[in-house]
Amino acid sequence: MDLIKDGWFSELSELWPGQCMSLQVEELLFHEKSKYQDLIVFKSKTYGNVLVLDGVIQCTERDEFSYQEMLAHLPLNSHPNPQKVLIIGGGDGGVLREVVKHPQVSSVYMCEIDEKVVEVSKKYLPNMSCGFNSDKLTLHIGDGFEYMKKHQGEFDVIITDSSDPIGPASSLFEKSYYELMKTALKPGGIVCCQGECLWLHIDLIKGMLDFCGNLYAVTSYAYTAIPTYPSGQIGFIMCSKNPDTNFAEPLRKFTPDEMQKLDLKYYNSNIHSSAFVLPEFARKKLCQTESIQNGN
Repeated sequence: MDLIKDGWFSELSELWPGQCMSLQVEELLFHEKSKYQDLIVFKSKTYGNVLVLDGVIQCTERDEFSYQEMLAHLPLNSHPNPQKVLIIGGGDGGVLREVVKHPQVSSVYMCEIDEKVVEVSKKYLPNMSCGFNSDKLTLHIGDGFEYMKKHQGEFDVIITDSSDPIGPASSLFEKSYYELMKTALKPGGIVCCQGECLWLHIDLIKGMLDFCGNLYAVTSYAYTAIPTYPSGQIGFIMCSKNPDTNFAEPLRKFTPDEMQKLDLKYYNSNIHSSAFVLPEFARKKLCQTESIQNGN
């Protein structure tokens, strides 16, 4: 297999030219091409089981909680009453696990196009995929665009957990997708989407924030640290239909007891607020539009 050589997996992509992340492989657990993409799961030397789609690391057992917790709790704690949530993508189940924990959430609808990702994650990533057992969940296997066209004005929060803007996920980074999410939201609704890396994709992020700023009342960018994503950082595009939304100030702050009950390992109220404070090069590039919030 080209991606694994001499006992090492190396993540090579045109999206991060001149660099790659490598992990030492103890055992190849699964490899198959689904209808949509190439799936690999391997047991790594130091990061536990690793899910790879089309040659790109999606999650590892060691550090997945950083991304999953932030992608879920940033929008949920920015909405006054997030009862009905839609997740697009996220077939590994990590974001779902966090969303169903949330006390305000009463129903979660998940739309994943590739059933094989769900199947493989249930087998090889049990600590992430436990949310599939929740009574709050309604799982739909199919295209997120078509699903939202049939469910207009229904959701308080829409979370998009997508792979990178190449292959089957490329359309999830375009203006038409954000327009469709807006129509699927209730008044005052919020979206949070995987928003790529400041160090690698700042022009892509700028373009997305620009068109989102014209679509939504409030738009912002937050980010988290995660060692096995390119350059060790991944961001979130956040948008609200409510002009009073202040993403950097969570409406709910979990107590220490709640943090323990929810089994949170990364997210807390201080991390929530600080995630919107951008380094100067990014602030200058991204916060030129009045509707785009900055946590500074």
